[in-house]
Amino acid sequence: MDQRSIGVFDSGLGGLTAVRELKRVLPTENIIYFGDTGRVPYGTRSDAAIVKYTRQDINFLKRFDVKMILVACGTVSSVGLPVLREEYPGLPLIGVVESASRAAAKATKNGKVAILGTNGTIRSGSYQAELKRICPDVDAIGKACPMFVPLVENGYTDGQVARLIVEEYLEEVLKFGADTIVLGCTHYPLLKKVISEVAGSDVTLIDVGAQAAHLVKEELTERGMLAEEDGSVSYYVSDNVENFATLGSLFLQCEIKEQVEKIDIERF
Repeated sequence: MDQRSIGVFDSGLGGLTAVRELKRVLPTENIIYFGDTGRVPYGTRSDAAIVKYTRQDINFLKRFDVKMILVACGTVSSVGLPVLREEYPGLPLIGVVESASRAAAKATKNGKVAILGTNGTIRSGSYQAELKRICPDVDAIGKACPMFVPLVENGYTDGQVARLIVEEYLEEVLKFGADTIVLGCTHYPLLKKVISEVAGSDVTLIDVGAQAAHLVKEELTERGMLAEEDGSVSYYVSDNVENFATLGSLFLQCEIKEQVEKIDIERF
């Protein structure tokens, strides 16, 4: 038994989709969530900036003596995590790439997988590399979707605006013939309805946040680190508290009743 909290962070609100699944599959766990809302999105930043931000995010969460950190950000999992795992050897760091790639390789029937992600994620080629490692026969392509995060962060998760942008991004993917699409950013599940309508019912969508939450459960179980008491969630942001509480309810699909605290992430 280990009653210490699980740390979760993302560049904004997208990681709350992973928190939602964590709360469902691990209801006894305490969760500390940090959304770097003042510097969102990470996907347009340089690799050096992403590593710097990731280090600060991890250092902030370490203040709470967390037992594990879920990096609920596709960009950080692709660019920052491979570097920073070497800096924090005693702290389990779980990203979204491995579990989502495993799910995609299992789901595809025609061996064609597409990854939708931020510029940083697609530039890294992390999902394609992991898919090839798991299943060499899989043919994977990446498609950068830089407009998806601002769409979601501003509440445009449905309607004509969202549909037009989704149609443009998916044109290449559908021509490729992918039967499985990895939603390679934890913001993207909020566009799942529109993406599914455009892609068609025969295409399987992989939610990276949900897959990562299941990997956290698997890892904690294997390590004997599960908590046994009723869990709670604490929320921290680097910018506007009111906006986070309002939009965060869309990601969590429930109202955020806990106090949200703003912190100066540059101090870490």
